[in-house]
Order: sequence, then C-alpha cells, then structure tokens
Amino acid sequence: MIVNHDYFTEMEAKIPHGKVRTRFAPSPTGYMHVGNLRTALYTWLIARGNDGTFILRIEDTDQGRLVEGAVDVIYRTLSECGLDHDEGPDVGGPVAPYIQSERRDTYGRYAHLLVELGHAYYCFCEKTESEEDSGEFGREADPCRTLTPEEVREKLDAGLPYVIRQKIPAQGSTTFHDAIFGDITVENSTLDDQVLLKRDGLPTYNFANVIDDHLMGITHVVRGSEYLSSAPKYNLLYEAFGWEVPTYVHCSPVMRDAQNKMSKRHGDPSYEDLKAQGYLTEAILNYVALLGWSPKGELAEQEIFSLPELVKAFDMTGISKSPAIFDRAKLDHFNAVYLRNLAPEAFHEVALPYIRQAVKGEQFDTAAIAALLQARCEKLTDIPEKLDFFDTLPDYDLEYFTNKKSKTNPEVCRDMLRAAITELDSLAEWSNEAIHDSLINLAVRLGVKNATLMWPVRIAAAGKLVTPGGAVEICQILGREETLSRLRKGLARLEQ
Repeated sequence: MIVNHDYFTEMEAKIPHGKVRTRFAPSPTGYMHVGNLRTALYTWLIARGNDGTFILRIEDTDQGRLVEGAVDVIYRTLSECGLDHDEGPDVGGPVAPYIQSERRDTYGRYAHLLVELGHAYYCFCEKTESEEDSGEFGREADPCRTLTPEEVREKLDAGLPYVIRQKIPAQGSTTFHDAIFGDITVENSTLDDQVLLKRDGLPTYNFANVIDDHLMGITHVVRGSEYLSSAPKYNLLYEAFGWEVPTYVHCSPVMRDAQNKMSKRHGDPSYEDLKAQGYLTEAILNYVALLGWSPKGELAEQEIFSLPELVKAFDMTGISKSPAIFDRAKLDHFNAVYLRNLAPEAFHEVALPYIRQAVKGEQFDTAAIAALLQARCEKLTDIPEKLDFFDTLPDYDLEYFTNKKSKTNPEVCRDMLRAAITELDSLAEWSNEAIHDSLINLAVRLGVKNATLMWPVRIAAAGKLVTPGGAVEICQILGREETLSRLRKGLARLEQ
C-alpha cells in the first residue's frame, strides 16, 4: 500500500503542545465500575492540578461489547461527579474526532506506515478472532514475519484477508518508566507480535491507544496495572514512529478482598449501584480518591476532601503500588460524615424521596422528619425502615414497655400514659417546646425520671423500640389528634 507522508505531517501539525494533557478513555460497556471512576478522577486531578487539559475519548473499537446507552452513562457519571472535560465527542476540540470508530481510517494509515518503517508486517495466517484481539500467536510460528516484499504483494493483489502485526525485535530488551513502579525492563523474547490492525480494518485496543494518545498530545496516561505487561510493546511502537513516550501512571487494582478483584459479574457495585444504594456522589468520590492514594505532609491525616481540596492535595507520588481493598464499612463512614455535614435544607432535598417511600401521609412535616434522620443514618436507603410507624402504628409487643434503664414495666407505663394523655390533651400549643416542657414538668410532679415518662410515651406513639428521635419530636410530627389516639390505644392495651 502506498503511504502518503503529507498526511502524517498534517496530523503532527495538529497536535497541541506546551501543557499537561490527560485523557479518560472508557469503553461504552454499560456501567462505570469503581476502578474506572478512580481512573477518571486521578486523570482529571492530574490535569486540573497542573492547569492542564482533560479529554474524554470513547474507545468503541470492540464492537461486540458495546451496550446501548452506555455512552450516556459515561457522560452522566462524569457530570454528576464534577469531572468536567475540556475536549470530547460532545464539546469537540482541536484533535477531533474523539470516538475511536470515527477514526478508523487514521489507524489503518499508521499501521501501513509502520509496515513501511519495518516495525510491522502483514499476516495472512488463519487465526481466531480472539487471537487477533489479543495478539497471542507465537512469533516463531508465524511464517508471515519473514515473507519477502514480493510475496506480500502477491497475496495482497490476490485479495487475501490479513491483519497487521507488530514486529517485535528478536533480541535485546525494552525498558520503560512508570511514575509509580519506576523502571521496568522486559526481554524482547518474551513479547509476542501483537495484532495492530484486525481483518475488519479496526485497530486493536493497544494500537488505537498509542496512536490516539500521540495524536491528541497526551502527556500522562493513567490506567490499571494490568496494562504493565503491555507497556513494553507501547514503548516499542512509540520508538518505531519516533515519538515521545508519555508519562505512564499505572494504578494497582481495587480489590473486593485480599484475593479477588472487584467485578460486576460477582455483584460488586458500579457508581450507579452505589448511588442507588443511598450513597452521595461526594462521599463516593472522596472515598474512591483514597483507594490507592494517600495525601502527604500536613494533610497526611486528613480523610475528608472536597473536589477542589483534592485538586490541591493530589500528587502522583502518593499513589500506592499495593492493591486497595474496597471497604464498605469505610464508605458508610464517609457517607455518614457527608450526610451530617449537609445543610438541613440540602439533606431534606436528598432524603425526601426515601422519606416518601415510607411516609405517604401529606399531613406529616417531612422537613421535621428529615431533621430527626440527619444524624442517625449512614445511607439514604436506611431511611424508609426507620419511618414505617408514621402512616400506620405497628402491632407491637407489650414487652416493649419494659425497660430496665428507664425503670419501666407495664404497670408503671400504664400510670405514666394516663398522666401524659391528660397533660398533652390540655396543651394550648402543639410544638416541640410546648410538648417538651409539659412532659418535663409532669415528670417532676410525678417524682420520676424523665426517661420513666418519655419511654412509654414514645413506645405508645411509635410502636418501636428504636426510633429516629425521641418522644417529644415524634409526638410533634404525628400531631395532637394522632398522638393522643395512639397513647390511648397503648393505655387500653395495658389496662386489659
């Protein structure tokens, strides 16, 4: 194939230079798993921390794995997390297009250029599609590596299908540098002649990445440590083209436990799953940032970081070589902190859909209910089960009235409820303050501890041993009529 060198000169002229440029390049396969989100975050932080450019690139060369709507999931996740991109399919940029399938002609040109440069070859052998994708085909076993130019031309003229393979040097070694793992040297004899261009004309993942990263001027490549084994081949491609190698940042995996990586197939959560399970985006992002990265210096003990604070604190030297364990209890802790730090109005807004799952009655003040919950839940999904007594009084056990700490039993509670009903029925105003003061004064007059009176009032009003809030708050939200009705029902059961 005749190679037009003017094309490559024009492509080189488009490449932006002079500042840090990073990219997040997900495959649209249906969801954003935690490891992907961490890669996006670290990539974004490197760009923002260096006044650089953050690029979104969609890698859809593996057509068989594409999922409808998955690109929307990527956009929505990045937007919700505040990881804004400067260039991408939706906003354009100087090195468009940013979708790999729209760059198909580009990869073919560079693959043929590499053949001309002597660093790749046409392979006409019959191989499975999986072999084409992985490049798992022994160099010695491939007779096409040593075909003469005349033999290659004859096969091409005959229209035989082919792939283009990288021609790995037979001897020597390749050394690459990673910002986390340092210098790594690999013997070339251990590397296979990976496929660069498949029979359908689409590139393999490894080849498309190198071409796109160079043509988009990417200076820092953040990816999982599972790609460390491919890095020598990347280096050889950069060197074959005469291009500068970007800074590699390989991050160790996020693990479910000490033995197993997180996997959607095994039920591990994606970002959207975590949102549905009641976690705030800010808490998820903060926790994910610390999965394999630690702040240094005066920030070494800090755990809670806003996104702007992460931009200032993030340093690649803080990324660990060791795998990170996804600790659900730790995420619960982060989420509880973020929930409690919300302004009351903001908490009410995020909690309202969950409150309404349990509390259908429009007469109940949801803002007051939210105020009870804010300091008492770790996840938003904890909310409905805490509120199942508002619409309907549960059928509770009379043993609930017995509490050693409050010094109550059914007989004591019977007397307390009689007095409380009379006291509350006479209130001129139904407010937290009025209910509180009247019950406290009643306890003084009865000569009992506050808890001895409050316990039976709360049990009769809610029918639960554990409630978000005490007797006063629950009575105020239930309202005068409903409270007195429930207290009278409780008394009637105790008098039977």
